[in-house]
Amino acid sequence: MSQSQKLRQILQQPGILIVPGVYDCISAKLAEAIGFEFIFTSGFGISGASLGRPDYGFLTATEMLYSVGRMAESVTIPLIADIDTGYGNPLNVIRTVTEAIKLGVAGIILEDQEWPKKCGHFQGKRVISQDEHIQKIQAAIQARGDSGLAIIARTDARATLGLEEAIRRGQAYFAAGADVVFVEAPQSREDLVAIASALPDVPLLANMIEGGKTPLLSKQEAQELGFKIVVYPLSGLFAATKAMMNCLSHLRENGTTLGFNDLVSFQEFEEIIDVPIYRELEAKFAVRRE
Repeated sequence: MSQSQKLRQILQQPGILIVPGVYDCISAKLAEAIGFEFIFTSGFGISGASLGRPDYGFLTATEMLYSVGRMAESVTIPLIADIDTGYGNPLNVIRTVTEAIKLGVAGIILEDQEWPKKCGHFQGKRVISQDEHIQKIQAAIQARGDSGLAIIARTDARATLGLEEAIRRGQAYFAAGADVVFVEAPQSREDLVAIASALPDVPLLANMIEGGKTPLLSKQEAQELGFKIVVYPLSGLFAATKAMMNCLSHLRENGTTLGFNDLVSFQEFEEIIDVPIYRELEAKFAVRRE
Protein backbone atom coordinates (compact mmCIF):
# COMPACT_ATOMS: atom_id res chain seq x y z
CA MET A 1 0.00 0.00 0.00
CA SER A 2 1.34 3.45 -0.94
CA GLN A 3 1.71 6.22 1.58
CA SER A 4 -1.10 8.12 -0.16
CA GLN A 5 -3.41 5.12 0.24
CA LYS A 6 -2.43 4.85 3.91
CA LEU A 7 -3.23 8.53 4.39
CA ARG A 8 -6.62 8.21 2.73
CA GLN A 9 -7.49 5.29 5.00
CA ILE A 10 -6.53 7.36 8.04
CA LEU A 11 -8.61 10.32 6.85
CA GLN A 12 -11.64 8.05 6.49
CA GLN A 13 -11.46 6.97 10.12
CA PRO A 14 -14.07 8.52 12.42
CA GLY A 15 -12.98 11.23 14.82
CA ILE A 16 -10.53 14.08 14.77
CA LEU A 17 -6.84 13.80 13.88
CA ILE A 18 -4.14 15.71 15.77
CA VAL A 19 -0.98 16.13 13.71
CA PRO A 20 2.44 17.66 14.47
CA GLY A 21 4.42 19.76 12.05
CA VAL A 22 7.98 18.59 11.38
CA TYR A 23 10.93 20.47 9.95
CA ASP A 24 13.77 17.93 9.74
CA CYS A 25 14.36 14.20 9.90
CA ILE A 26 14.83 14.11 13.67
CA SER A 27 11.46 15.76 14.31
CA ALA A 28 9.85 13.44 11.75
CA LYS A 29 11.32 10.31 13.33
CA LEU A 30 10.37 11.43 16.83
CA ALA A 31 6.77 12.04 15.78
CA GLU A 32 6.61 8.54 14.31
CA ALA A 33 8.22 6.94 17.37
CA ILE A 34 5.77 8.69 19.69
CA GLY A 35 2.88 7.21 17.74
CA PHE A 36 1.42 9.84 15.42
CA GLU A 37 -0.32 8.27 12.42
CA PHE A 38 0.96 10.84 9.95
CA ILE A 39 2.90 14.09 9.88
CA PHE A 40 3.15 17.23 7.79
CA THR A 41 6.03 19.51 6.97
CA SER A 42 6.08 23.09 8.18
CA GLY A 43 7.36 25.56 5.59
CA PHE A 44 7.94 28.04 8.40
CA GLY A 45 9.94 25.42 10.29
CA ILE A 46 12.02 24.37 7.30
CA SER A 47 12.82 27.99 6.43
CA GLY A 48 13.80 28.77 10.00
CA ALA A 49 15.80 25.59 10.59
CA SER A 50 17.56 25.31 7.21
CA LEU A 51 18.01 28.97 6.28
CA GLY A 52 17.70 30.80 9.60
CA ARG A 53 15.21 33.07 7.85
CA PRO A 54 11.48 33.77 8.25
CA ASP A 55 8.76 32.23 6.11
CA TYR A 56 8.90 34.98 3.48
CA GLY A 57 9.16 32.83 0.38
CA PHE A 58 12.94 32.47 0.58
CA LEU A 59 12.85 28.69 0.02
CA THR A 60 12.96 27.60 -3.60
CA ALA A 61 11.01 24.61 -4.89
CA THR A 62 14.24 22.61 -5.09
CA GLU A 63 15.16 23.36 -1.48
CA MET A 64 11.68 22.57 -0.21
CA LEU A 65 11.42 19.30 -2.13
CA TYR A 66 14.91 18.25 -1.03
CA SER A 67 13.95 18.75 2.63
CA VAL A 68 10.55 17.10 2.21
CA GLY A 69 12.04 14.12 0.40
CA ARG A 70 14.58 13.46 3.14
CA MET A 71 11.87 13.54 5.78
CA ALA A 72 9.52 11.27 3.81
CA GLU A 73 12.38 8.79 3.38
CA SER A 74 13.21 8.81 7.10
CA VAL A 75 9.81 7.53 8.29
CA THR A 76 7.31 4.81 7.46
CA ILE A 77 4.17 6.88 8.13
CA PRO A 78 2.49 9.18 5.57
CA LEU A 79 3.81 12.71 5.18
CA ILE A 80 1.90 15.74 3.91
CA ALA A 81 4.15 18.33 2.32
CA ASP A 82 3.68 22.07 2.45
CA ILE A 83 4.43 23.12 -1.13
CA ASP A 84 3.49 26.78 -0.60
CA THR A 85 1.93 28.16 -3.81
CA GLY A 86 3.29 25.39 -6.03
CA TYR A 87 6.08 27.82 -7.01
CA GLY A 88 4.43 29.44 -10.00
CA ASN A 89 1.53 28.94 -12.37
CA PRO A 90 -0.41 25.69 -13.00
CA LEU A 91 2.45 24.32 -15.10
CA ASN A 92 4.83 24.83 -12.19
CA VAL A 93 2.29 23.16 -9.89
CA ILE A 94 2.27 20.13 -12.20
CA ARG A 95 6.03 19.79 -11.98
CA THR A 96 6.10 20.35 -8.20
CA VAL A 97 3.37 17.78 -7.58
CA THR A 98 5.01 15.27 -9.93
CA GLU A 99 8.31 15.60 -8.07
CA ALA A 100 6.58 15.34 -4.67
CA ILE A 101 4.94 12.06 -5.70
CA LYS A 102 8.31 10.66 -6.79
CA LEU A 103 9.62 11.45 -3.30
CA GLY A 104 6.90 9.39 -1.64
CA VAL A 105 4.82 12.30 -0.37
CA ALA A 106 1.28 11.27 0.65
CA GLY A 107 -0.41 14.68 0.45
CA ILE A 108 0.23 18.34 -0.27
CA ILE A 109 -0.91 21.72 1.01
CA LEU A 110 -1.40 24.22 -1.82
CA GLU A 111 -2.18 27.85 -0.93
CA ASP A 112 -3.65 30.82 -2.79
CA GLN A 113 -1.14 33.49 -1.81
CA GLU A 114 0.77 35.58 -4.30
CA TRP A 115 4.47 34.78 -4.59
CA PRO A 116 6.60 35.49 -2.64
CA LYS A 117 4.31 34.15 0.06
CA LYS A 118 4.47 34.75 3.81
CA CYS A 119 3.63 32.77 6.91
CA GLY A 120 -0.13 32.66 7.25
CA HIS A 121 0.08 34.47 10.59
CA PHE A 122 2.28 37.33 9.33
CA GLN A 123 1.03 40.71 8.15
CA GLY A 124 1.12 41.86 4.52
CA LYS A 125 -0.17 38.74 2.73
CA ARG A 126 -1.75 38.99 -0.72
CA VAL A 127 -3.84 36.40 -2.51
CA ILE A 128 -4.37 35.50 -6.15
CA SER A 129 -7.87 35.30 -7.62
CA GLN A 130 -10.13 32.40 -6.74
CA ASP A 131 -10.28 31.29 -10.37
CA GLU A 132 -6.49 31.23 -10.64
CA HIS A 133 -6.18 29.01 -7.59
CA ILE A 134 -8.88 26.69 -8.88
CA GLN A 135 -6.74 26.22 -11.98
CA LYS A 136 -3.80 25.31 -9.74
CA ILE A 137 -5.91 22.80 -7.83
CA GLN A 138 -7.08 21.20 -11.06
CA ALA A 139 -3.49 21.11 -12.33
CA ALA A 140 -2.49 19.31 -9.12
CA ILE A 141 -5.34 16.83 -9.61
CA GLN A 142 -4.15 16.10 -13.14
CA ALA A 143 -0.55 15.73 -12.00
CA ARG A 144 -1.37 13.26 -9.23
CA GLY A 145 -2.90 10.81 -11.72
CA ASP A 146 -3.79 7.57 -9.99
CA SER A 147 -1.28 8.07 -7.16
CA GLY A 148 -3.98 8.89 -4.60
CA LEU A 149 -2.12 12.01 -3.44
CA ALA A 150 -4.33 14.00 -1.04
CA ILE A 151 -4.74 17.68 -1.90
CA ILE A 152 -5.32 20.20 0.88
CA ALA A 153 -6.45 23.54 -0.54
CA ARG A 154 -5.49 26.48 1.64
CA THR A 155 -6.86 29.99 1.44
CA ASP A 156 -5.25 33.01 3.07
CA ALA A 157 -8.11 35.33 2.10
CA ARG A 158 -9.30 35.87 5.69
CA ALA A 159 -6.60 38.44 6.38
CA THR A 160 -7.13 40.69 3.36
CA LEU A 161 -10.59 39.98 1.93
CA GLY A 162 -12.51 38.94 5.03
CA LEU A 163 -14.05 35.83 6.49
CA GLU A 164 -16.97 35.55 4.04
CA GLU A 165 -14.62 35.57 1.06
CA ALA A 166 -12.37 33.00 2.72
CA ILE A 167 -15.37 30.73 3.26
CA ARG A 168 -16.54 31.20 -0.33
CA ARG A 169 -13.08 30.23 -1.53
CA GLY A 170 -13.05 27.17 0.69
CA GLN A 171 -16.37 26.05 -0.80
CA ALA A 172 -15.12 26.69 -4.34
CA TYR A 173 -11.84 24.85 -3.78
CA PHE A 174 -13.65 21.80 -2.44
CA ALA A 175 -16.04 21.88 -5.41
CA ALA A 176 -12.96 22.01 -7.68
CA GLY A 177 -11.74 18.69 -6.29
CA ALA A 178 -9.66 19.40 -3.19
CA ASP A 179 -9.81 16.63 -0.58
CA VAL A 180 -9.46 18.90 2.45
CA VAL A 181 -10.04 22.65 2.97
CA PHE A 182 -7.75 24.80 5.09
CA VAL A 183 -8.90 28.35 5.90
CA GLU A 184 -5.76 29.92 7.31
CA ALA A 185 -5.58 32.28 10.29
CA PRO A 186 -9.16 32.60 11.60
CA GLN A 187 -8.99 35.39 14.16
CA SER A 188 -11.48 34.21 16.80
CA ARG A 189 -13.49 31.27 17.99
CA GLU A 190 -16.44 32.85 16.20
CA ASP A 191 -14.47 32.64 12.95
CA LEU A 192 -13.85 28.95 13.53
CA VAL A 193 -17.53 28.34 14.25
CA ALA A 194 -18.54 30.21 11.08
CA ILE A 195 -16.10 28.21 8.93
CA ALA A 196 -17.28 24.87 10.29
CA SER A 197 -20.95 25.87 9.98
CA ALA A 198 -20.56 27.02 6.37
CA LEU A 199 -18.67 23.88 5.33
CA PRO A 200 -20.51 21.10 7.18
CA ASP A 201 -19.73 18.25 4.79
CA VAL A 202 -16.15 19.25 4.00
CA PRO A 203 -13.07 17.77 5.72
CA LEU A 204 -11.61 20.82 7.44
CA LEU A 205 -8.12 21.55 8.73
CA ALA A 206 -7.43 23.96 11.59
CA ASN A 207 -3.97 25.40 12.19
CA MET A 208 -2.91 25.95 15.81
CA ILE A 209 0.14 28.19 16.28
CA GLU A 210 1.07 29.17 19.81
CA GLY A 211 1.03 32.98 19.82
CA GLY A 212 -0.55 33.15 16.34
CA LYS A 213 -3.79 34.77 15.23
CA THR A 214 -6.03 31.75 15.82
CA PRO A 215 -7.12 30.84 19.36
CA LEU A 216 -5.93 27.42 20.49
CA LEU A 217 -8.69 24.86 20.88
CA SER A 218 -8.75 21.64 22.83
CA LYS A 219 -9.12 18.43 20.87
CA GLN A 220 -12.70 18.07 22.10
CA GLU A 221 -13.63 21.65 21.15
CA ALA A 222 -12.23 21.27 17.63
CA GLN A 223 -14.06 17.98 17.15
CA GLU A 224 -17.34 19.42 18.41
CA LEU A 225 -17.02 22.31 15.95
CA GLY A 226 -16.55 19.85 13.09
CA PHE A 227 -12.85 19.99 12.19
CA LYS A 228 -11.28 16.79 10.89
CA ILE A 229 -7.58 17.67 11.20
CA VAL A 230 -5.89 19.94 13.72
CA VAL A 231 -2.22 20.65 13.03
CA TYR A 232 0.42 22.07 15.34
CA PRO A 233 3.06 23.22 12.87
CA LEU A 234 5.56 24.93 15.16
CA SER A 235 5.18 23.33 18.58
CA GLY A 236 8.13 20.99 18.10
CA LEU A 237 10.34 23.72 16.67
CA PHE A 238 9.47 26.13 19.49
CA ALA A 239 10.13 23.45 22.11
CA ALA A 240 13.45 22.45 20.54
CA THR A 241 14.52 26.10 20.28
CA LYS A 242 13.74 26.70 23.96
CA ALA A 243 15.59 23.56 25.01
CA MET A 244 18.65 24.50 22.94
CA MET A 245 18.64 28.04 24.35
CA ASN A 246 18.62 26.62 27.88
CA CYS A 247 21.40 24.14 27.12
CA LEU A 248 23.68 26.64 25.40
CA SER A 249 23.06 29.27 28.08
CA HIS A 250 24.10 26.73 30.73
CA LEU A 251 27.23 25.87 28.74
CA ARG A 252 28.12 29.54 28.27
CA GLU A 253 27.60 30.39 31.92
CA ASN A 254 29.28 27.33 33.43
CA GLY A 255 31.79 26.24 30.82
CA THR A 256 30.41 22.69 31.02
CA THR A 257 27.17 20.76 30.62
CA LEU A 258 27.64 19.15 34.05
CA GLY A 259 24.50 19.89 36.01
CA PHE A 260 22.32 20.27 32.90
CA ASN A 261 20.22 17.15 32.85
CA ASP A 262 17.57 17.92 30.22
CA LEU A 263 19.35 15.94 27.51
CA VAL A 264 18.75 12.61 25.83
CA SER A 265 21.61 10.23 26.38
CA PHE A 266 24.07 9.24 23.68
CA GLN A 267 22.48 5.80 23.64
CA GLU A 268 18.96 7.22 23.34
CA PHE A 269 19.99 9.32 20.38
CA GLU A 270 21.60 6.28 18.78
CA GLU A 271 18.20 4.59 18.90
CA ILE A 272 16.46 7.60 17.35
CA ILE A 273 18.77 7.61 14.33
CA ASP A 274 18.76 3.81 13.96
CA VAL A 275 22.40 3.15 14.83
CA PRO A 276 21.63 -0.49 15.85
CA ILE A 277 20.25 -1.19 12.36
CA TYR A 278 23.39 0.13 10.70
CA ARG A 279 25.62 -1.78 13.10
CA GLU A 280 23.90 -4.98 12.02
CA LEU A 281 24.36 -4.10 8.35
CA GLU A 282 27.96 -3.13 8.98
CA ALA A 283 28.61 -6.52 10.58
CA LYS A 284 26.77 -8.38 7.82
CA PHE A 285 28.87 -6.85 5.03
CA ALA A 286 32.17 -6.61 6.88
CA VAL A 287 35.22 -7.98 5.09
CA ARG A 288 36.72 -10.86 7.03
CA ARG A 289 40.46 -10.32 7.40
CA GLU A 290 42.99 -13.13 7.86
